[in-house]
Amino acid sequence: MLDPTLKSKINQLWDKFWSGGISNPLQAIEQMSYLLFMKRLEDEDIAREQDAQLSGKPYQSIFTDNEECKWSKWSNYPAETILYHVRDKVFPFLRNLGGEESLYEIYMKDAVFAIPTPSLLIEAVRIINSMHIKEQNRDTKGDLYEYLLSELKTAGKNGQFRTPRHIIRMMVELANPRLGDIICDPACGTAGFLVASNEHILKNNTSPEFIKKDEEGNEYNFKGDKLNPDQYEVLREHTIYGYDFDQTMSRISLMNLMMHGINNPHIKQINTLSARYDEENHYTVVLANPPFKGSIDESEIGGKFTIKTKKTEILFLELMYTMLQSGGRCAVIVPDGVLFGSSRAHKAIRKRLLEECRLDAVISMPSGVFKPYAGVSTGVLFFTKGEPTKKVWFYDMTADGYSLDDKRTFIDGKGDISDILEKFGRREMETYEDRKAKCFFVPVDEIKENDYDLSISKYKEIEYEEIQYEKPEVIKQKILELESKITKTLSELEI
Repeated sequence: MLDPTLKSKINQLWDKFWSGGISNPLQAIEQMSYLLFMKRLEDEDIAREQDAQLSGKPYQSIFTDNEECKWSKWSNYPAETILYHVRDKVFPFLRNLGGEESLYEIYMKDAVFAIPTPSLLIEAVRIINSMHIKEQNRDTKGDLYEYLLSELKTAGKNGQFRTPRHIIRMMVELANPRLGDIICDPACGTAGFLVASNEHILKNNTSPEFIKKDEEGNEYNFKGDKLNPDQYEVLREHTIYGYDFDQTMSRISLMNLMMHGINNPHIKQINTLSARYDEENHYTVVLANPPFKGSIDESEIGGKFTIKTKKTEILFLELMYTMLQSGGRCAVIVPDGVLFGSSRAHKAIRKRLLEECRLDAVISMPSGVFKPYAGVSTGVLFFTKGEPTKKVWFYDMTADGYSLDDKRTFIDGKGDISDILEKFGRREMETYEDRKAKCFFVPVDEIKENDYDLSISKYKEIEYEEIQYEKPEVIKQKILELESKITKTLSELEI
């Protein structure tokens, strides 16, 4: 939850970038991320040096022999030298920091400093300094970056777009990641699912007196005070993993996780559908909103796939099944076509989800959820690997707490989500037999008889209300009486 002052400063930053010639939102966020990264680097170096002094341990600054690469030094340079210094001195320094395979080397690999003018750089530095990021806590730093990302409102290639935060939180609640889980998003984008998973675990290990709510009713301020140092290390170092084929998105996801307090996130740039990715039976939780419309060259597809198709939405589903350990859980967004498509590949993936997994839930979402990016109809699948399905829980979501037009105006921020989580949580204690209701069970045998169709419309019963119309002669008489009244009124007006 950001205060209005910080929001105003981020809006100022956006305005400066747009007026300064960087109008592509993705490129603007990337360049802003570099600047935030540079400032964060010095702030953390100072903090580590202070900790070393208090403990009496030796510490060598990462800026030894490179004092001029400190944010506090170069940010005060005059206009005639600042741009060239950052591009030709600071950027090469960052690329080589920590050696090969270090987080810095990965983050800055192939990075291009694209801020075109000294005036834009100076204005951006001034605004970032006024945010006092060093003094902000983890929640505020994370919220600051999330607010920055909220301007990413254009869909990328292959159907990429940013998943709404409230939909992410719903899916994380369904999967319920816990300390000790190994969590992965194989198409992580801006790392929204990974950030939310980390927050979910912290929340469940925070004393109630610390938890607060923002104006939309969302909880925050998760201290994780119930975790001991070893457990914290597990959460920070061995829990969160993400992959994306796009270098820019990888950089943005790295910064997002670091701004949320995960100092060494496991993010790699790789196409997880390709032969170069070969992890199997490794993760306990997978959360994702993979690209919908993409296709991949057959020569690039990894040999691990048994379903023959070039459709990425189907390949990703098989990939997630393969990535999961037995007993692992997956919550994934899919286009409606996956639920009812008639091709051999569509039927094969649905058959696998039903026969080699326990398909716990199919949640149908309204088409407006992803506006203004796209108007596609989608659903959420939640499944557990390793045991066959006996029955599937369907839910017909008709509202998500925002208007379903391009404006996506806030209504209550929840819609059906609270009801979904409540009813899903007690599904083992309820029968949910009424197919006219918002949610109900369907036996797996019935689904198999329907060619493994998972669209809710196949099973939901629509209740039609019988309308009693008046007899034609009565309607005719009323029309004649109305015409007579109109004629009389017009006559009186002429008089």
